[in-house]
Amino acid sequence: MNPLPSRRSVLRAMGAASIVSSAAVATSAVAYAGPPATPSRGGHVPADLLPGGAFDRLVAQQAAADVFSGTVLLAHRGRTVLSRSHGMADQQKSIPNRTDTIFNLGSITKAFTGLAISQLVFEGKMAYHEKLGTYLDGFPAGVADTVTIHQLLTHTSGIGRPATGNGAPPGGEWDSVEEVWDETLGIIRQIPETDFIPGTSYAYSNDGYWVLGAIVAAVSEQPFFEYVRQHILTPAEMSRTDFYTRPQVLGNPDIAHPYWTQPSGDRVDFTTTPQFKFVDGPDTGLYSTASDLFRFITALRSGKLLDLDFLSLATGSGVPVAPRDPGLSHWFVGYGFMHDVFGRRHIFTRSGGGPGRATRLDDFQDLDWVAVVLSNYDDKSIDAIVTREREIITQE
Repeated sequence: MNPLPSRRSVLRAMGAASIVSSAAVATSAVAYAGPPATPSRGGHVPADLLPGGAFDRLVAQQAAADVFSGTVLLAHRGRTVLSRSHGMADQQKSIPNRTDTIFNLGSITKAFTGLAISQLVFEGKMAYHEKLGTYLDGFPAGVADTVTIHQLLTHTSGIGRPATGNGAPPGGEWDSVEEVWDETLGIIRQIPETDFIPGTSYAYSNDGYWVLGAIVAAVSEQPFFEYVRQHILTPAEMSRTDFYTRPQVLGNPDIAHPYWTQPSGDRVDFTTTPQFKFVDGPDTGLYSTASDLFRFITALRSGKLLDLDFLSLATGSGVPVAPRDPGLSHWFVGYGFMHDVFGRRHIFTRSGGGPGRATRLDDFQDLDWVAVVLSNYDDKSIDAIVTREREIITQE
């Protein structure tokens, strides 16, 4: 990485990243702490987390009940403690999930998009407080001149299209990466105004992360996918991670098919439906394995992807919102990542969900644990697994 800029230049880059209106959503200084010092529970690995332990048995029970299909990985102090896979990657072809099976990450992708933005800010090529219109054209003035990068990152921009429910979103006919990008951004640019005054509320927005991806491409002068491959995936040694297209998903037996739960309770292969797009983008488009995500956290902790001092500052801009999961006492939305407070423990985390996908990446920094859960079933398929993992890791 480049030498760390002065603290003054760092703070200038972050600048008005905090929301300054008196009516605005507050920010909180929950930061990425970098490599842990001595873990508060030393090197002890609870028996419940070892192979054959309570957590392993729970995962097997969930799979036997056909609630869970996927892969789990637990790592402590840089070493894998448990790695298990259950269920089928492709039911029609009887291909089982394996520990190296590739899953769609859903919104874990946003952690990579947020990191790409932070890398460019660190390099002095852009700033969190700058307006959207500084980097992209074609947006209405009321959007371009008011929405900041910070607001896009923290879902406080007000940019977003109405949900389509179970209906097919636009784009089923698009059949190239370029067409998906051009058409998606064309639709977002047509949104006449934000849903609320930017910075005054929180509303989760996939569209906002599409805009951020376009900003990465514009500022770096290379396609977003290529930027992520070069500046994140390659240095992190994530060799099985990429933005796979529909033909690649259908043609690669190592990629799990997503199974979408219907109102009847039956599951259908999402790749056979009109809703399965040619490729997803900076919001939900990345595919990866449990081991590659462990490598990602390892690279992030080491400073290989972003200077740790700057990473700590950048991840300190969390917007507090109502906790969404059982056991959470606090939840902060950061720059691509989230910050959970589970009991009294801070978890640097990111999750993803959608038709035929449920994912979670948890980094327990002060305890030096990493937990990955990837499923090719819908959202609720991993809830019990994630809750139990967190309970055991954080117990005194």
